Amino acid sequence: MAKISLVYWSGTGNTQAMADYVVEGVKSAGAEVDVFEVTEANADDVLKSDVILLGCPSMGSEVLEEESMEPFMEEIEGGLSGKKVGLFGSYGWGDGQWMRDWQERVEGAGASMICDGIIVNGEPSDDSVIDELKSMGSNAALA
Repeated sequence: MAKISLVYWSGTGNTQAMADYVVEGVKSAGAEVDVFEVTEANADDVLKSDVILLGCPSMGSEVLEEESMEPFMEEIEGGLSGKKVGLFGSYGWGDGQWMRDWQERVEGAGASMICDGIIVNGEPSDDSVIDELKSMGSNAALA
C-alpha cells in the first residue's frame, strides 16, 4: 500500500473540509494517510511518501498562501520528481488560475498528477465535488 501524506492550509475552513473528504476517500479504500496542517508538516518526512496530497485556497491575485504554503512548496519542489501528487483548494474569486499554475509547477518538477486539481467556490457542499474529492483519496490509495 502506498505511503500517503496530505498537507493543507486553510483560512476559513473550506480547504480543511475538502481535506476531510479526501481523507474519507483514502480510508474507504482501506489505506492510511498522514494529515498535516502545513505549519506542522516536515518536508523531509512528506517527501518520503509515495503520494502527496496538497490543499491550499486561492489567495490574493490567485496565488498560493504566501506565509506557509508557498515556502513549503519551495521546500518540497525539488523532491517531487517521480512522486504522485493530488492538488485541491477553494476559491472565492477568479477562475482557478492558481490551480492551473500550481499543477503546471508540480508537473514541471517531475511529479505525476493522480487527477486534475480540484477546486470549489466556497465550501464543498455540492455532491459531485464531494464525490470528486473522495475519488482523489481513493485514487491516492490505489496509486
